Amino acid sequence: MTRLLAVVVAALALCAAAQAAAPVVQARAYVVQSSVDGHTLAAREATTPRPMASITKLMTAFVALRYVSLDDVVTVPAAAAAIGESSLDLRAGERVPVRDLVIGTLVPSANDAATALAVAAAGSVPRFVALMNGEARRLGLRRTHYRNPHGLDQPGHVSTARDIAVLLRTALRNPVIREYAGMRRARLSDGRVVESTDNLLGRVSGMVGGKTGHTALAGWSQAAFARVGGVGITAVVLGSPSEAQRDADLAALLRYGLRSYRMSKVVDPARTYATIPVGWGRPPVRAVAPRAIVRPASAQRPLVERVVLPAVATLPVAAGQRLGTLVVTDGSRVVARSPLVAAGSQSTPGRPAKAWWVARRTVHHLVEALP
Repeated sequence: MTRLLAVVVAALALCAAAQAAAPVVQARAYVVQSSVDGHTLAAREATTPRPMASITKLMTAFVALRYVSLDDVVTVPAAAAAIGESSLDLRAGERVPVRDLVIGTLVPSANDAATALAVAAAGSVPRFVALMNGEARRLGLRRTHYRNPHGLDQPGHVSTARDIAVLLRTALRNPVIREYAGMRRARLSDGRVVESTDNLLGRVSGMVGGKTGHTALAGWSQAAFARVGGVGITAVVLGSPSEAQRDADLAALLRYGLRSYRMSKVVDPARTYATIPVGWGRPPVRAVAPRAIVRPASAQRPLVERVVLPAVATLPVAAGQRLGTLVVTDGSRVVARSPLVAAGSQSTPGRPAKAWWVARRTVHHLVEALP
């Protein structure tokens, strides 16, 4: 069957207005990425290795949960009790549920909890750090290298905004990490309530979770993921000059990312995508989509419709009969795919009707041939 291939740039609802510029942020490095189409919406120094402070603990929890269960009870090693700074005030020799260590690692960002979790999972800090670096290689985090499980400043303990964005999305697929990385406060087994270091939880629409970090070398840093409708946005800021500026930077980037997409009716059953001749003097058949498809669409790029239909439809045609295909794309990404069907029926003409049509066509051609 002969085919007619039409490629058109979508208009009206499918083509959005020009996108506003990315917000100005003071972080030394940042990245904003979309889960809709994988695009990086804005970035600065996103592949430059930098200290990442307690954002490290995302990898700590992610790796440790492969080797220990939340209901396990472990002994706090002396190395964990002595680590200092942000702490659950763990004591050497104390017996603690792994669940408390995971909460301590992800909610108040306790260094002693992260260290105890590492030793519980691998037997020693060096062995656990080797597991962290192995996992970084497996995930393709080429410019990430760990020297400890807590994130305190140490030469060579670095990552990049882009690597951290990949790690955050991967870690949040673990339901335990997703739960605690999105908690504003949590209760430990001894009844203590710990508060999250994440000031954006409850303040940014759709905030799923993330991880903060701060040291003298790293500055104020954070990774976060937010989802509204079908749009997921990952944002990472490294090296903001203050906690308040970090929060402002990250919130602005998340909101910018979420505003960069809108839900659009990318396939509309009310539209006629083409009319197909059927011959024998009969009216053409309209090709329509059987149902609406709504997807998030970029505000920066138009969608393209690719319509594949027969040059002529063979009678009879029944209403709802499949005639061809509609593919809506955004660059190389397929946004939606739909069959195109006949909006109405057309029967095959009988022999008298065909003979009459042939006679009329013959007379018409003879008249045109006269001088």
